[in-house]
Amino acid sequence: MRTRDWDPGPFARIAAAGVAVACADYRLSGEAHFPAPVDDLRAALRWLGLRAAELDLDMERTVVWGESAGGHLASLLALTQHTGPAPVAAVIWYGPADLTTARGPYDPRSSTTPEALLLGGAPAARPDRAREASPLARAHPGAPAFLLVHGEEDSMVACSHSRDLAARLDELGAPVHLRTVPGADHGWHGLPSATVEDVFEQSLRFTRRHTRRGASDR
Repeated sequence: MRTRDWDPGPFARIAAAGVAVACADYRLSGEAHFPAPVDDLRAALRWLGLRAAELDLDMERTVVWGESAGGHLASLLALTQHTGPAPVAAVIWYGPADLTTARGPYDPRSSTTPEALLLGGAPAARPDRAREASPLARAHPGAPAFLLVHGEEDSMVACSHSRDLAARLDELGAPVHLRTVPGADHGWHGLPSATVEDVFEQSLRFTRRHTRRGASDR
């Protein structure tokens, strides 16, 4: 990930822009299978909500932001029904959106892919679970605003994941903006530093817009 060596780092930059940052941990596939990681993120949101007053947080203006596997989980979190305040927007960088269909190097019949390890078996052998773990299948008309950014040359997660999720959200009338980045592989490899900075700044502007008081999730 090209932002890891930044000084100040991406979290510090977000905080400097006036947005509170919480980086939630979750169980990996070697510890527990889906939906455990999404359950962990929902628990993190509840924990933050319970301590919102002492931490000076406004949970009505929460934006989730993730890349790759984290982007997949952030998408699911944004598209899941919540008992408390739900995210008003999501920033997703090159996240898988569909675990049911072969795309690029991904084969749902394989039991050795990261997606299979997440589900506890080949996605094709667990179609209901694969669909449940697919943001594309969870898209709904009341979804929060999405910014989807994906490299057109992504060799790990095909760009069609974000293209199809954007098309589905748009079809449902949900607010979505898609940016595909020419020449970019997974993790923004292959991009000049200036373009990575531009992607980050666009994502930060989107986040700030949806965390301002009175901002609409539309």
